[in-house]
Amino acid sequence: MKKALIVFILSVFLAPVFAQEANQEGPKPVMNTFGTGILIDNQTIGTPYKGSLEFEIHHRFSRIDTYTDLFGIYGSANTRLGLNYGITDKIMVGIGTTKDYKLQDIQWKYVILQQTEDNKMPVSVAYYGNMVIDAQSDDAFGPANTYKFIHRFSYFNQLIIAKKFGKISVQVAPSIAYFNAAPKFKAEGDTVYYNYKNLNLGVSAGARVNLFGNHSLILEYDQLLTKQDLGPAVDQPKPNVALGWEIGTGTHTFQVFVSNYGQIINQRDLVFNTNDFTKGDYMVGFNITVRF
Repeated sequence: MKKALIVFILSVFLAPVFAQEANQEGPKPVMNTFGTGILIDNQTIGTPYKGSLEFEIHHRFSRIDTYTDLFGIYGSANTRLGLNYGITDKIMVGIGTTKDYKLQDIQWKYVILQQTEDNKMPVSVAYYGNMVIDAQSDDAFGPANTYKFIHRFSYFNQLIIAKKFGKISVQVAPSIAYFNAAPKFKAEGDTVYYNYKNLNLGVSAGARVNLFGNHSLILEYDQLLTKQDLGPAVDQPKPNVALGWEIGTGTHTFQVFVSNYGQIINQRDLVFNTNDFTKGDYMVGFNITVRF
């Protein structure tokens, strides 16, 4: 009887203490807003866990032409291989190499805010940035007398704002892309010319809809906001549109999709895409993310 009374008294006095400690833990963050750190080509708010490593494979077949090239599979392809490391649960760094233009990239991401289950924090916010080096031969950067190594660099910065509604996740991301050297050309007679801007603004939007199990529908759209100084014979860059299917497991995420852009690196897709989705300029691609 005495033991029971002691247990009862202790529970009366200690219960508020444990409750207070539980409350101090704060609201729980919303988990798995997106299946991985990439939607299709755009980044999401997802990062590797602290101390974990991700291996990414991005593959884009050539633009779909006819059945003779097996709808782009027999054409030239673009590929990126990348590694991402979680310094903390909210900070990621990564490196990668891309076939087209021999691009070498360093990237980073920081999750600033996380959506909470009680909706006191209604959205998640992350900052993403990269620095890319174009490793083509020197003559790809104009006349030899004006070439400088710094011309090879480009940069991309993006603020990603995301929210999860049950099985639907959406995000919007304003972007800034900067090229130390932008393509410029002027023909005789001034009939054909182009003068791409060094500084470019854009906005991206994307969504993921979990349909059943580990299967989800994914889509994204990018719009360049900066108008380029182009001649009458050169069209303005086209918006990026992609629609795909995602299958996820605890250690792998596989995405297959159709898109009208395939340069993989964000700043190049945003500024230099010439494929018009309204005219059927599409290509097939896939991404594989492996988590260690």
